[in-house]
Amino acid sequence: MKTRSRLADVAKLAGVSTATASAVINHVTGRNIRVSPETHQRVWDAVAQLGYVANPAARTLAGGKNRILGIFTYGPIFPFQHHDFFHLFLLGIEEEAERQGYHLLLFTNATNTNGGRSIFHDDTNLLYMADGSILLGLNENKDELRRLQEDGYPFVYVGRREVPGVSISFTAGDYQAATAELTCQLANLGHRRLFFIGFPPRFESSIDRESGFIQACHQQNLPLDDRTIFHIPVSDITPEFVRRQLEEGYTGALIDMDVQCQAMLSSLHALGLNVPQDFSIAMLGDPHYVWDNSPDWTMFTIPRREMGIEAVRMLVNQLEYPQNPAPRTIFLPCRIVPGQTIAAPYRAN
Repeated sequence: MKTRSRLADVAKLAGVSTATASAVINHVTGRNIRVSPETHQRVWDAVAQLGYVANPAARTLAGGKNRILGIFTYGPIFPFQHHDFFHLFLLGIEEEAERQGYHLLLFTNATNTNGGRSIFHDDTNLLYMADGSILLGLNENKDELRRLQEDGYPFVYVGRREVPGVSISFTAGDYQAATAELTCQLANLGHRRLFFIGFPPRFESSIDRESGFIQACHQQNLPLDDRTIFHIPVSDITPEFVRRQLEEGYTGALIDMDVQCQAMLSSLHALGLNVPQDFSIAMLGDPHYVWDNSPDWTMFTIPRREMGIEAVRMLVNQLEYPQNPAPRTIFLPCRIVPGQTIAAPYRAN
């Protein structure tokens, strides 16, 4: 069986050092590494004669580019289901990477000693196996993102992320505008007392939704106080909680997550009330799960596929135009879905 040619074999046949052969093959000659046109030709003649194929990992170590984009998620993505949170993100990433002529490398063995996912292991950045990477998922460790940015490693986050001290590139849905639009729809139906439920902890996506709610309340002259905005887990959305809100005169709610919407629906049913006849609910996103008794929610859909596509475009731009290092951000519009869970408040019927 014929053995695979090595870089040293190419260098020997071309009559040059292995360093020179590596510089020619990895296209890193120029101002700092000068190689004559004749030497270039001898190296490439040797490559053709020996059928040499560069090892991708070796090319990376030599400073070359493999046309490989990494995908790192702060959470498992398998088993893979159609309704999985990451599905449409990954679909968009795969489509655009293929269109741009890049391969994808999924980082899966990234669990740290605390059981969480981490980019750095033993002070080593695992992502350097790829030319640049796309990051997804909720992450409370902003130090990793700051270190990536300060090290100059090319990456784009899918989802808005605020990192103290640095700016990073990201693609995001415009949750603020979509939430404001749904809040205004409820106000235009005659609702004058609305409240917001966000999911703890307060990640950027929930903060953006809350900002949209506050913006619309100011625009529509709706009251805002400490009983108007909640960041509570599902377990706190009980019939007693709902009863208190009804007694305060609230007739509708804008709710961050589908599991919270389901808890609200169940609590209303426990009180003998129905949606939207007795109370209106707008879901601030699309469902992650499927329930047998779910209504046709009034909501907005998150542009996941488009966010994945734009993340690849932004990352490729970083790689192919490194002279423009400034981080870029893009907010993509969310689509309002009318549904059947909001109506004029019951007192106006």
